[in-house]
Amino acid sequence: MHYFRIMIKPAAGILLIADPFLKDPHFMRTVVFLCDHQNNGTVGFVLSKVIEQTLEELMNNMEDYPVPVYFGGPVQLDTIHFIHQYPDLIPDSFKVGEGIYWGGNFETVTSLIKAKQIDLSKIKFFLGYSGWGDGQLEAELKEKSWITATATSSLVFETDPTDIWKESLKHLGGDYEKLVHYPTDPQLN
Repeated sequence: MHYFRIMIKPAAGILLIADPFLKDPHFMRTVVFLCDHQNNGTVGFVLSKVIEQTLEELMNNMEDYPVPVYFGGPVQLDTIHFIHQYPDLIPDSFKVGEGIYWGGNFETVTSLIKAKQIDLSKIKFFLGYSGWGDGQLEAELKEKSWITATATSSLVFETDPTDIWKESLKHLGGDYEKLVHYPTDPQLN
């Protein structure tokens, strides 16, 4: 089946939805939320893979706070990043989409969590990130490894991570909805 791809250029606030046949083990059937795209590279976070460790296991000062952490991507797996919906409470954050903000003061975030002043469904933490060098993502888009879509805060924050790949394709509608039924290996069809 051939389907027409709507090509939205990479930018902050764009979702990269893995093509059904993408075999890279880091990105197979994933959705990546882009937070920054410049001429020299791109940064994003995988929304569909929760890791076994929680924030309390990864940080010394977060005991008794088993906040879920996502696999952000294979780059710098010794770093923790976050996106959220609290621009007024978390200073130094950057708007990357409608109702979606990236980063900010980490000490403030941990204090807000401990004080139970934020809803944990409106913040996501990531171990590592997904990164592309100059021209690398554009090449992958030309190879049709990714389908692009504009992110919504409901897809990013309210969709179960195990469902986000399918829901992102359904969000695009039309022939994209049919892709959720494709096997990971077309030879199995």
